[in-house]
Amino acid sequence: MKRNCFFIILVYFLIAAPVKAQTIAASFINGDALPDAPELAARGPYKVGVRTLTLINKDQADILHSKGGADPLYDRSLKLEVWYPARVPEGKAMLAVYEDVLGSSNDSLRPIVPFSFKGRALRDAVPDEGAAAFPLVIVSHGYPGSRVLLSYLTENLASKGYVVVAIDHTESTHSDTKGFQSTLLNRSKDVLFVLNEMAEAGKAGSGSFLSGLADAGNTALIGYSMGGYGVLNVAGAGYSEKLAGFFTAMTGGSKAINVRTANNPQFEASLDSRIKAVVAFAPWGMQRGVWDAQGLKGLKIPVFFVAGSKDDVSGYEDGTKAMYNGAINASRYLLTYENARHNVAPNPPPPESLQPELSMQEYYHYAEPAWNERRINNINQHFLTAFLGVYLKKKDFDKYLLVNESAGTNAWPGFKQRTLVGLELLHAAPGK
Repeated sequence: MKRNCFFIILVYFLIAAPVKAQTIAASFINGDALPDAPELAARGPYKVGVRTLTLINKDQADILHSKGGADPLYDRSLKLEVWYPARVPEGKAMLAVYEDVLGSSNDSLRPIVPFSFKGRALRDAVPDEGAAAFPLVIVSHGYPGSRVLLSYLTENLASKGYVVVAIDHTESTHSDTKGFQSTLLNRSKDVLFVLNEMAEAGKAGSGSFLSGLADAGNTALIGYSMGGYGVLNVAGAGYSEKLAGFFTAMTGGSKAINVRTANNPQFEASLDSRIKAVVAFAPWGMQRGVWDAQGLKGLKIPVFFVAGSKDDVSGYEDGTKAMYNGAINASRYLLTYENARHNVAPNPPPPESLQPELSMQEYYHYAEPAWNERRINNINQHFLTAFLGVYLKKKDFDKYLLVNESAGTNAWPGFKQRTLVGLELLHAAPGK
């Protein structure tokens, strides 16, 4: 009888324990904290709602149909995903479903493959209207990409008291990828347009659910890759004459991008005091001459750069780190993932990317060869919580940002024992 009991117990542990582990793994949602997540990666006190909006930016230069230097006009549609502090009824699950695609609309070797994934937010939830409006964060994806590419971060920030707006940049998403000249011109213009629209929506009596909820006067910008290219320009880094010449050549004579170049009066007039901080994940362009010393001097607000030391898309020493070194008028930080390449910002690879018949590009649009993407996500949540907390919410989070530069010698605040490896965090004050 005892032998039978022992056998039954042994079978239970051999079968039930793996099943339980599989159930836990299956319940993981992008952005959830791993056991080794640093302190500030944990979600904040607010429940999170999410809504989808569509805006129309009228009479924009249709750069894809430019001829002989003349740019026809079109109405540019932009789809947005908005995460915000919300009131969620007791017992109501916060489980949103996001739709995205793999592949590229302009590459016959990479067919469009729709997929969906869950997030921890409630679709169309009632806003949590507190005593004061929440700071605004605008997010710009890579090329190609989508507005839900960084959902682990956008949900997390909303739970900490931010209204977070991510843009689907038309002609730059997986499902509508078109000529690169559109991305070069429109990234910064889209961000400025959305900032102005959110400012109007946040006003009292606007009729928008964001009325009294979003404080556009206290805004941060976050961009990844081509998104980093765009948000840094909005933040003050005027493009170079070299980029202007390249753009004119590739469009057959258009000079539409000149208004975003350093020292152009229209560019100087566009600089917006509502923007208090900017985050640039692996920003594209430095290697290509997009910025020169004069352009980088235009960055005067706090900047948090994030990069992989082996970035083979945007570059590191002559890419993101060169931008960090050149932004001499800004208080700036550089978080480096040692041995990481370009994908230091997105969600983990979706299961659909594992299909053997698909191009490896679908998997490597998300994955890192030397890092666990979920781990990267948690570290990003931690440091952006600290950075935006300091510069938008005036929180006392400096100790998380002003650390011993190289990981491994002394523990950084918020990191658990034995977890601080493969990271470097630099800081430089303005004028240095």
